Amino acid sequence: MPRERGDNLPDKTSTRQSSNVGFTGAIVSDTGEDVEEGSARVPDDGTTRRGFLTAVSAVGLEVVADAARPARAASSPNDRPKEGDFLVAVDADQPVPLEAKDIPLNAKPTRAWPMDPDGPVVRSGSRLNRVVIVRLDPATLTGDTVQRAAEGVVAYSAICPHAGCEVSGWAEERALLECSCHYSHYDPSAGATVIDGPTQRPLAALPLKIVDGKLVVAKAFTGRVGIVPT
Repeated sequence: MPRERGDNLPDKTSTRQSSNVGFTGAIVSDTGEDVEEGSARVPDDGTTRRGFLTAVSAVGLEVVADAARPARAASSPNDRPKEGDFLVAVDADQPVPLEAKDIPLNAKPTRAWPMDPDGPVVRSGSRLNRVVIVRLDPATLTGDTVQRAAEGVVAYSAICPHAGCEVSGWAEERALLECSCHYSHYDPSAGATVIDGPTQRPLAALPLKIVDGKLVVAKAFTGRVGIVPT
């Protein structure tokens, strides 16, 4: 019997070459069918093959780039306040970020810790991180305190540089911060400059800003915290 044209010709589907390519994720073949993950068929067509391999190479480069990026250091309770930190009250049951309205006007300072907003990690591992916050009439602020304040709220290190005692008192009639040990007085409206007492240095300021209604650290402490040798 004479052969019909096409007899014994190989089936194009059965002779299609396939290549196993290491690739994470589902691959769709040129026929529209899902291919088993990790084993993608690459068509023989040169243009399609080149496009496929280019895509795989691009994904591989992204993976390498991600692996090369340095990992973000874990936050520690001992870290000094950082830009972007919230402030939470020392005596609060839960670490809820403070807002300007939470700070009473011309009243005893609120004691607070900085808190990493991404943790959240309260930076209470070192007493040198403790701050005192007061709210004043913005019109009374002078010098650099104007830029460091947020809606009249100012923050300073709570540690007296004279002997390391905590500055937690408030001389109401004079609107001054007061050290509880040796009664040094600081003016919060003027960069916590020394008014009287044995201390020789002002308290380090912690500049603030308002973000979504919350008090947020704008910059690190403006100076050394703790006992400062004279």
